[in-house]
Amino acid sequence: MLRHFWLALAVWGAVHPMAYFLRWLSANGWDLPGLVDAWFVTDATRGLTWDLTIAAVTLTLWVLAEVAVRRNWVALLAIPATFCIGVSCGLPLYLWFRSRPV
Repeated sequence: MLRHFWLALAVWGAVHPMAYFLRWLSANGWDLPGLVDAWFVTDATRGLTWDLTIAAVTLTLWVLAEVAVRRNWVALLAIPATFCIGVSCGLPLYLWFRSRPV
């Protein structure tokens, strides 16, 4: 049951934030440098950006360390999910991969 909850959170973590990114990109053009600049406009957004960056790096190290021990190679997919979508998708996706028997 909990495993299904992890997958639901991963899907939500992919879809919900992406809706905001896509709306921003459609309003401002597909200007990725502009999007990154928007993350650093205020101290609040700068703090949140760094918070998520540190969480993403920490999650990546955790995934690499556990995959090396558990040999659950498919769990490495959580790393590109984290950096291409976000921690809100990558973390629950990794927990979903981790919760399956290997």
